[in-house]
Amino acid sequence: MGNDRGFGMNRSHGFTLLELMIVLVIIAILAAIAIPAYGRYAYRAHRVDGQELLLRVANEQERYYSTNNTYGALTALGYDDPALSEKGYYQVTVAVDVPASSGSQTFTATATPIGAQAGDDQWCGALTITNAGVKSPGPASASSNSNGSCW
Repeated sequence: MGNDRGFGMNRSHGFTLLELMIVLVIIAILAAIAIPAYGRYAYRAHRVDGQELLLRVANEQERYYSTNNTYGALTALGYDDPALSEKGYYQVTVAVDVPASSGSQTFTATATPIGAQAGDDQWCGALTITNAGVKSPGPASASSNSNGSCW
């Protein structure tokens, strides 16, 4: 009667195997929900790296155009071709075009996700900006923008 403290039976302290298994199942369910959501959040957060470089390139293009009356290649703007974003999640290319109908020059800058960000193709994919300031996800993924706004 010394150690049972009046409860009538001596019970050992600890968890049963069933209690431990229930906790593990709950943790597995929470992880199955949280990990994909975090991955989408990370893609969205890294997208800023490509957006920032696209805006800088568009700014440089307009500055170059005001001086030379033509849009320039990335190398003329002082970038590598293709230009790598600051954190390395995107590479940017520029296409300069002279449409036959108008005769005025246009450009389209495209930021393509690379490395760890390449998985963003299923939501936004490549980001583009034109000389008119039109921003859009790349042509292959324009219909599947289910991860919030790409821009």
